[in-house]
Amino acid sequence: MTPATIIEPRWIIPAEPSGIILSDHAVVIREERIVAVQPLTEAWASHPDAARVALPTHALIPGLVNLHTHAAMSLMRGLADDLPLMDWLQNHIWPAEARVVSDEFVYDGTLLACAEMLRGGITCFNDMYFFPEAAARAALRAGMRAAIGIIALEFRSAYASDAEDYLSKGMALRDRLRGEPLLSFCLAPHAPFTVSDATFSRIATYAGELDLPVHIHLHETATEVAESLTSHGSRPLARLERLGLLGPGLIAVHAVHLEAAEILSLARHGSSVAHCPSSNLKLGSGIAPVAALLAAGVNIGLGTDGAASNNRVDLFAEMRLAALLAKGASGSAPVLPAARALEAATLGGARALGLQDRIGSITPGKLADLVAVNLDAPELSPCYDPLSHLVYAAGREHVSDVWVHGERRVTSGRVTGLDIEALQQRAESWRQRIGNA
Repeated sequence: MTPATIIEPRWIIPAEPSGIILSDHAVVIREERIVAVQPLTEAWASHPDAARVALPTHALIPGLVNLHTHAAMSLMRGLADDLPLMDWLQNHIWPAEARVVSDEFVYDGTLLACAEMLRGGITCFNDMYFFPEAAARAALRAGMRAAIGIIALEFRSAYASDAEDYLSKGMALRDRLRGEPLLSFCLAPHAPFTVSDATFSRIATYAGELDLPVHIHLHETATEVAESLTSHGSRPLARLERLGLLGPGLIAVHAVHLEAAEILSLARHGSSVAHCPSSNLKLGSGIAPVAALLAAGVNIGLGTDGAASNNRVDLFAEMRLAALLAKGASGSAPVLPAARALEAATLGGARALGLQDRIGSITPGKLADLVAVNLDAPELSPCYDPLSHLVYAAGREHVSDVWVHGERRVTSGRVTGLDIEALQQRAESWRQRIGNA
């Protein structure tokens, strides 16, 4: 039998049950799984031959789940800042993508994003971009968990000619890689304004037959909603409901401009929201009604969006901003407390992806996706409540160690197995190509 490893932090914050903080406890892992969460003395007695990882000033939390990103767009970080969404997309991002996006671009950009995410405690990301096979290869190279989006839209790109081609290629990729333990898949229609009714109907069929989540930008801007009323005679969410896409597998990304009845509809169908507060603010899209979503019982996860619209792939920043915005927008300080913000960044994202039985909390039997955060720093002293510190005071710079699927991917703040200098050189090469295109 493979020897166990005992991880010995000062605090364990398992995320499930919510708000629990364990002291003088250890997490025991063997191979890819958590086998026990128990008092230190019991762990030592039960596993006398185990390797021990002492983390005397750290909090151990579940790996963070980035519920929405376009990882390869790390290579477009800061390319076209301070613009509204449609101007940003139509006049800057889409033309740049048409010039340079390729298998090579997506692999390099995703690998760069993986390094950033791992250093910041993100162990799983839900991706939506062109050339998803390249994104999958990059995630596997980095040893990260990824939900790969089977993207679909109506216009031609370097990756596919039309919606049927996007879906055909994506489904073939899923068939080839579905046995990879670090990978899962989502159907990823881009948005209501880039996908037709016929394509949505086909996606609804696939989702029902294959039990795949549906990951889509939805109600991101007031303009999107107004144009849907003009083009389709209904708001986007009502259109998706008519086409059979509302259900427990729907991940509504952004969900900023929602009416009360739409919030209740999401709750009734068991759908999830990927809340991306930094991107929403930077693009001037608005503030999602998080307090109302929580009150209705809608599952919320957190996403960074891509580095082109954030410009950080940083879930610690999203946790803090999500909690503060929810309080400020609702006028209620108890809305989205620290424990609930951490849950959104971990178990909420796992639930949305249908992975809650495998990741999202420090629970025996689940996969060992774990993050150690060192709370021994002047800016984190004194520490009355480590859970509060994780959301309101600590940042990704305090992440010291990360395990994914039982493998240590970050040790003392350094990503293992990736040549960071080479990644930065590749990023500079792409900057020159994009800038000169």
